[in-house]
Amino acid sequence: MARYRGPKSKIARKFGEPIFGPDKALEKKNYPPGFHGLAARRRKKSEYGVQLKEKQKAKYTYGILERQFSNIFEKAHAAKGITGVVLLQMLESRLDNVVFRFGLAASRAGARQLVSHKHITVNGEIVNIPSFQLRPGDIVGVREKSKSLEVITNALTSHRYNKYAWLEWNGSEMAGKFLNRPERDEIPENIKEQLIVELYSKS
Repeated sequence: MARYRGPKSKIARKFGEPIFGPDKALEKKNYPPGFHGLAARRRKKSEYGVQLKEKQKAKYTYGILERQFSNIFEKAHAAKGITGVVLLQMLESRLDNVVFRFGLAASRAGARQLVSHKHITVNGEIVNIPSFQLRPGDIVGVREKSKSLEVITNALTSHRYNKYAWLEWNGSEMAGKFLNRPERDEIPENIKEQLIVELYSKS
């Protein structure tokens, strides 16, 4: 599946947030890219424009393309609970996202690659589907043959694992448990999910 592989700093500047991680270019130029960047920041956006931008931010943050994002939204809308919150919970429950949260990769793109290349297991079985939805109690680990993989060991040593209430990591086993879907206030991403719900309600 095609993925965005363009300049990440440009996208981060578009949203005014380091959505791909720490970004020195964003720190120096915290305004939209392009000749009219500073003017664009002052220009008032339409309600639709604000909602669309929020959806784009969520897509770039989790590395998901339009059709897949729409499918996830439809499932969230059909599920019990607040649609916007369920949407974020489903995004956080993706295998590639959890691999990233465990610190096995420096980015979600890197985590997606680990999963696709069969380096990750779920409950002891290899799963190579990045969008795989984890369920409470699932154990996500590194395949035995991949534990010495340089990209993984480098990620674990250079990126400090941030503790999340819904995840439990065991460094010695190089595996972690997905305890439950996170509550909204536990999800650190700066996404206004209600704007996304409002956008889809118009279509």
